[in-house]
Amino acid sequence: MSEPVQHAVGRRTFVVGGAAAAGSAVLAGPLARPASAAAFGWSDDGSHYVVDTGASLVFKVSKSNGDLTSLVYKGTEYQGYGGMNSHIESGLGASTVTISQSGSTILVSVTYGTLKHYYAARSGENNVYLWTNKADTSVSATRYIVRVKAGLFANDEPDSYTYAPTTVEASDVFRKSDGQTRSKHFSRLRVTDYDYIGWSSGGVGLYVVRSNHEKASGGPFYRSLLRHQSADGGGLYEILYYGENQTEAQRFGLQGPYVIAFTDGGAPSSALYPANLTTPWADGLGISGYVAASGRGRVAGVGITGRDTAFPYTVGLANSAAQYWGSARASDGYFSVTGVLPGTYTLTVFKGELAVYTTSVAVTAGGTTTLNSIAVPTSNDPGNASAIWRIGSWDGTPGGFKNAELMTYAHPSDVRAASWTGNVVIGSGTETSAFPCYLWKDVNSGIIVYFKLTAAQAAAAHTLRIGVTTAYANGRPQITVNDTWTSAVPSPPTQPSTRSLTVGSYRGNNYTFTYSVPASAWLTDTGAYNTLKIYVASGSGTTSFLSAGTAIDAIDLLI
Repeated sequence: MSEPVQHAVGRRTFVVGGAAAAGSAVLAGPLARPASAAAFGWSDDGSHYVVDTGASLVFKVSKSNGDLTSLVYKGTEYQGYGGMNSHIESGLGASTVTISQSGSTILVSVTYGTLKHYYAARSGENNVYLWTNKADTSVSATRYIVRVKAGLFANDEPDSYTYAPTTVEASDVFRKSDGQTRSKHFSRLRVTDYDYIGWSSGGVGLYVVRSNHEKASGGPFYRSLLRHQSADGGGLYEILYYGENQTEAQRFGLQGPYVIAFTDGGAPSSALYPANLTTPWADGLGISGYVAASGRGRVAGVGITGRDTAFPYTVGLANSAAQYWGSARASDGYFSVTGVLPGTYTLTVFKGELAVYTTSVAVTAGGTTTLNSIAVPTSNDPGNASAIWRIGSWDGTPGGFKNAELMTYAHPSDVRAASWTGNVVIGSGTETSAFPCYLWKDVNSGIIVYFKLTAAQAAAAHTLRIGVTTAYANGRPQITVNDTWTSAVPSPPTQPSTRSLTVGSYRGNNYTFTYSVPASAWLTDTGAYNTLKIYVASGSGTTSFLSAGTAIDAIDLLI
């Protein structure tokens, strides 16, 4: 076998939101049908509907439960490991499964209680288009997992789910013999960072191109399962709703299309990406909950002023029924979010991942809501405040702090992690890189920051701020200054109740703790170092990395 290459994903550089079902252009780039291929069509073998795309792909759907039981591309079977099929959740169970053909499109419809799921094939394409309509909580979570046979693609990618001798946490985080950790949770990527996920080897690429996630939850910066690999095979996920470290209520309705795409080894066609994909051919198929381009609208803004140009800005739209987002143009803040379902939305401007502005917008079918230039008030961005010193940047992430990047794809106990302890000296030039991105009650509570003050600064009271991005088990910071003044224990803000810091995610609800430190707490000797000790307060959690903890956004002492 040739050396396997994994195509991680392409980060989008164009200015647009994503609506997979919106648009009017014809889908571009289907693979041409080889001369030897069978004709496009379907058959019934008694247990399955067998769909031949007329290109190089033949797939089967179980007539009893809607599982995808076979994916044969160029004569090779790719579906299946551990005796399991590809399916919603871990399989729906007994379902009503029907098939229909409309010209160059074949649609398989699956009904399981209130949940409806669909597979579609287009003549001459090596793609399977999928939609899932979840109406309620009768199915606990929503994912589609493509289960791939072992040995076809590379094992042991950095964020893979590799079974290993030692279980680090629960039954889903493992440690290899070299001390590196692995888990299906370690995705590295936020939803906004990728269009597709998959593998390539030996002239074959197999990918899942995500949907626009309009009915998912968690916003553009949410991290969730993407893929896993182990000795018995691999899985590619489309997560439509996931409760782990979730900040929003579950949304219901149709999601899709998302696409299982085979290629000759390269990345899937950009025409399939959620921001580019148009599906006018699906308008008349009768898919439950489907809204065509004519039933959607657009929000556009001429620009955003008051930005810190050192950071990217994102504009998000969200209400209880749907979510969308788009990048603001670096030069002027122009943005355009397309394919939006009609309704009233909260529009949020994010500096990095930190919300710095909100307003309300109404979207109508077939219309464009045009906004004049948005001015972000200076006071809305905590980074604008004058500070005596600052650790980190106010961008809603722990970026730049010690171990921050590693923690999106490794457990805190990973051998690659730098020590979680160690104190910090303001003025050293390493304040941020030396400060750990996470603090735990049982691991590194009581970390010390050393700093000097001028006589004038020491003679005045000051506000200390600690920004956090999430917390586990109600972990929140309490401070002591020079071992003589101790703050009250602050109340815990609302945060997700599940694991976060140990499963690759710092994304929760950004919150800023403020502490009014009196002048009497400071040292009057200008040559001496003041000490700030930061503890983690909480009576919840267990031990070690599952003790109460929190992720740090920024820390500063204001003038």
